[in-house]
Amino acid sequence: MIDQTHPLNLLIEELKKIPSIGAKTAQRIAFYIISLPQEEADKLAKAIKDAKRNTFYCSICNSMTHVDPCQYCTDSSRNDEVLCIVEEPFNIFSIEKTEIYTGRYYVLLGALSPLKGVGPDELKTEKLEKRIKDGNLKEIIIATNPTVEGESTAVYLAKILKDFNIKLTRLAMGLPVGSDIDYADQVTIKKALEGRTEIKE
Repeated sequence: MIDQTHPLNLLIEELKKIPSIGAKTAQRIAFYIISLPQEEADKLAKAIKDAKRNTFYCSICNSMTHVDPCQYCTDSSRNDEVLCIVEEPFNIFSIEKTEIYTGRYYVLLGALSPLKGVGPDELKTEKLEKRIKDGNLKEIIIATNPTVEGESTAVYLAKILKDFNIKLTRLAMGLPVGSDIDYADQVTIKKALEGRTEIKE
């Protein structure tokens, strides 16, 4: 019988809580960690603690950062006339890897999902609308995921942003329907960015 109180099993159970990590993968990671020299294991534990303690949301765009404002908001070489709206902070990393987008970002921190209790009020778009109103934008790219939730969110955003009279575009559907941007390869994301289409009523 497996001892559920064994430190190794407790580690496996914690690792299984990570999205996309199943029991077998959690087990492999746990055994890898246990096999590390103590110094390396301590460095890993410290890195996790430091990242958790010193990482927070940017006050302007909601990306993950250790300085406020974040690097994307303070970089003077970026294009202030284009804003890309994504669902989660990690979506930014995927887009940045293409090396063709140089505009600003705004992270919604979620997508409309009635089943999960996420409605328009939970998206808190007031900060987004204020940023658009105070800025000098010429284009807004809606880069939500090509899922049911992402599409619903894109339609909602297009509705509330249409009165700003700014060009609204959506990533081209080179991205497979039902997938996440984070799992798409760089070429697919690049093509989606290049082939984005304007959102019209």
